[in-house]
Amino acid sequence: MRSNQVAVVGAAETTELGVVPNASQLQLHADAALNAIADAGLKLSDIDGFATAVETPQQVCHYLGIKPTWVDGTSVGGCSFMLHVRHAAAAIEAGLCKTVLITHAESGKSMIGKLPRSTPADSLNGQFEAPYGVYGPPSMFPIPVLRFMKTYGITHEQLASVAVVQREWAARNPRAMMKDPITVADVLNSRMIAYPFRLLQCCLVTDGGGALILTSADRARDFPRKPVYIMGTGESVETPMVSQMETFNSSRAFKTAGPLAFKEAGIAHKDVDHLMIYDAFAHLPLFGLGDLGFMPHEETGKFIADGNTRPGAKLPLNTNGGGLSYQESVRQMRGIAPAQVPNAKISVCHGVGGMFAASGTIVFTNER
Repeated sequence: MRSNQVAVVGAAETTELGVVPNASQLQLHADAALNAIADAGLKLSDIDGFATAVETPQQVCHYLGIKPTWVDGTSVGGCSFMLHVRHAAAAIEAGLCKTVLITHAESGKSMIGKLPRSTPADSLNGQFEAPYGVYGPPSMFPIPVLRFMKTYGITHEQLASVAVVQREWAARNPRAMMKDPITVADVLNSRMIAYPFRLLQCCLVTDGGGALILTSADRARDFPRKPVYIMGTGESVETPMVSQMETFNSSRAFKTAGPLAFKEAGIAHKDVDHLMIYDAFAHLPLFGLGDLGFMPHEETGKFIADGNTRPGAKLPLNTNGGGLSYQESVRQMRGIAPAQVPNAKISVCHGVGGMFAASGTIVFTNER
């Protein structure tokens, strides 16, 4: 894909976030989609490309009445939608479609119309991990994290500081679920979930979603919102079983997707003004900073604990407090984020899917 040839021209979240007991998962997809379409000043009939995960493209397209000429249902976990951006950009450049809608939504808290998640007994996970109690993120992530901490000397206090700094950013986001300040002691005294993770280091369970609209950079100047250009993209997968990672000290998918995006964008780490690393659990920014090449892994815990990613510091990280990373990157590049980074021109957005099973990286810019 060529750099800066495709732009985001619409971005929005669902009207409500957090606990939405009056909407199904499919309705949340539709709500986010309609809000993004309105943000771009378009009509449903203008959409000729569509991508989503969890729900199928045919479900959402039928519900919205969209008649696309290009669809993508790639589903690799939480970073699926970052892969969708990459695929959509390639499709637009190839002339397969002109205007792509990407939606994400989950009724995680209210569980209305949510598709059941299962681990079939004859799957790899069902045969070789689930029988031993390794089931779901809180029990899967500790396997690599404990090795990572031992290898690189990461302390429990440093791991806890990730949650503390994230909460500082969340306090500046009016739509964040939890805004009250916390301390390292608060984190370490919160209820143990699965060692080494305590409650305040684990992912929130919520309802909501978001959507993006992409089109060619040449068309983008005609839209009402400031275009956000896609400089570079990368993607990769590793293994569906966390126990079978190539090494527990880093993610092969991270180390593949990140450099691809940086190379395509033609940037160095010093050029990055704003960074989003999907942070469902507290360890992910530590793995991300190291695997993306910002610093050696052994320096990541101290880097965050010393305050280098908090508001006003040299590397603003997860400036919305976490979650929906691609939305925050777009807001920062538009210059309208609640915790806006002054003069930010390049944002790197990095996601993880299925524990460490997959990864996607997008480099955004507001300059062409």
